[in-house]
Amino acid sequence: MSKRTLYSMIAILLVVGIYGYEYYLDKKEQEAIVEQGKLPKNPTIAFFLPTSTTGQIVHHKGYSLSYSEPYEQAEWVAYELKKEHLSNTNFNRPYFEIDKAVKTGAASWRNYKNSGYDRGHLCPAGDRRYSQEAHDETFLTSNITPQNHEFNSGIWNTLEQKVRYWANRYDGVFVVTGGVLKGDMTTIGSENVAVPNQFYKVIMDYNTGNPKVLAFLMPHENSNKPLFEFVVSVDDVEALTGIDFFPELDDAVEDKLEASSSYKSWRFK
Repeated sequence: MSKRTLYSMIAILLVVGIYGYEYYLDKKEQEAIVEQGKLPKNPTIAFFLPTSTTGQIVHHKGYSLSYSEPYEQAEWVAYELKKEHLSNTNFNRPYFEIDKAVKTGAASWRNYKNSGYDRGHLCPAGDRRYSQEAHDETFLTSNITPQNHEFNSGIWNTLEQKVRYWANRYDGVFVVTGGVLKGDMTTIGSENVAVPNQFYKVIMDYNTGNPKVLAFLMPHENSNKPLFEFVVSVDDVEALTGIDFFPELDDAVEDKLEASSSYKSWRFK
C-alpha cells in the first residue's frame, strides 16, 4: 500500500470519526432536551392539566402540551394566564423552530409554506409578552396548527382577546386549547399536518374562590356571531376529543363544572 493511499484512508477515517462523534453529541443533546421536556416547570399548572390521549406530554416554561404524532400537532396546549402576565410589550417575531422536546419529532414549519393556512398559535404570543423568552417560546412548531386566515384573525382572535379580559378581571385564568383531531380532515405539507374542522378553548377561573369553567367550540370558519353562541359544556368537548379536562379536581366539583354550559357568571362586554 502506497503512502498516498494510506494517508487517504486515514483522512477518510478521521472525517467519518468526526461526523460520527458529532452525531453522537447531537443525539445526546436531543435526548437531554426530551428528558427536560418531561419535567413540569410549574406544579400549579401541572395540577390543572388534562389527560393525554397520546402519552406524550411536553412541558415548556410558559405552557405544557400533549403532542399527537398522527396529526403532527398538539391535541391540547395548556397554560395559566395571570393578570401580571398581561403586557403591551411588543417583541420582534422570531422564526418558527421545530420543537426538539417532542420525542417523536414535531412537524416542520415548512409544511405551512404556500399551504394557504396561517401558522395559528394555540398559546398566543400575545399571552406571553411578559418576557422575550416566554414570547419566543410560543413560536415552537408544537404550538401551531393550520388555521384559515379569516378565522385566525377574526372570531378566534376575538376569543383570545376576551380571554385576556377575563384574566385581568378574575386575577388569572387557566386555559386549555386545541383543534378537534377527529373525523375527516384536510392535510398540508409533506408531513401531512391535519387541518382541524373545529377548535375548542376551555377556560377556568380558580382564583376568585368560586371556581367556574367556560368552554367554547367553534367551526373552523370566521363568524360574526357573538362569542356566547359558541359556548358549550366541557362534557361536550370531552365527548368530541376523548380528553378528560381537570381530572385532579375533586370529582363532585369536576362533574358540576364540566356539565354546565352557563355563561351567566362570566362577564361578556
